[in-house]
Amino acid sequence: MARATFAAGCFWGVEDAFRKTPGVIATQVGYSGGETSNPSYEQVCSGRTGHAEAVEVEFDPQRISYDALLDRFWQAHDPTTLNRQGPDTGTQYRSAIFTHSAEQEKAARDSRERAQAGFRRGIVTEITAAGPFYRAEEYHQKYYDRHAPVCAPRF
Repeated sequence: MARATFAAGCFWGVEDAFRKTPGVIATQVGYSGGETSNPSYEQVCSGRTGHAEAVEVEFDPQRISYDALLDRFWQAHDPTTLNRQGPDTGTQYRSAIFTHSAEQEKAARDSRERAQAGFRRGIVTEITAAGPFYRAEEYHQKYYDRHAPVCAPRF
């Protein structure tokens, strides 16, 4: 198994879409890319922790490639809007790929370059080494299994 971490706005819809992708074994939503240890949702929403709402994806590379997950990521949101997805604004909603290896970093950068052809404006997605991932509160996990979609991704 392998791991990938993506931030593409509200984590509920992004998690739901990745979870339903063949080859994805498990997903969890949480916070990544910030300075505060074990932040709460309220702290992340304040914009003062530096974290993004993120989805950690466990996948079987024999069934789905990291490149295919990157393709899903670019389809899921508008990577040309800085710190915004739909009505959600703030650094916690930024577009980011948190890489777990040098190979993932290269693949993400190459993928971003290819994806740019599909957008009129420049892609602002941050690509950075994954740091600690803090699992969000239980009520955020698999949110759409209990609630109607609120922030559905584009795919």
